[in-house]
Amino acid sequence: MTEARRRDANATKAALLRAAGELFTERGFDRATVRDIADLAGVNQSLLFRYFGSKEELFHAVLAIQTRELVAESPAEKVLARTLARMLDEKRDPSSQSSWYAALRSSGHDSAADAIRKQLGEDYIRALISLTDAEDADLRADLVLAWVLGLGMLRSVVGKKPLVDADPQRVAKHVLSAAATLLERLDTDPAS
Repeated sequence: MTEARRRDANATKAALLRAAGELFTERGFDRATVRDIADLAGVNQSLLFRYFGSKEELFHAVLAIQTRELVAESPAEKVLARTLARMLDEKRDPSSQSSWYAALRSSGHDSAADAIRKQLGEDYIRALISLTDAEDADLRADLVLAWVLGLGMLRSVVGKKPLVDADPQRVAKHVLSAAATLLERLDTDPAS
């Protein structure tokens, strides 16, 4: 395979991942079609199947990449604060939040739920577990993750008031303070 062809393949994969992240975030797994993802990426839908095998595998890839990026760019004690900052910032590009919102909008689909358990669970939970020495560290991390997903669901999917209108810094501060009772090495500064 020539270098130009290899670069085109990488560019095509990247375009499909960006398009899928955007549409999964906006519509959820079920309503984001292969055709729409390929159209938004500017490629033939057969390339989606060539590079990812299925829409389900593409969904797994979107969640994995974005979760790993967040965990990799943040020390474990700051992962929650940075997650909240991304989730609560309405000015932020929605495609940068897609792992969370795609997960929330797709959680009713069996394959999507499996991807959420695998991708958000493995990388993100591992970071949270490292913040406590408690015997039930995995339960504590799951409780924090459940709270974050619930916060995202109520704020961005359901639009529940007063949460949807609340000051993002204030929300983050409350969540971080409460989560620190479970994860004692958590950084509770929402601005970090």
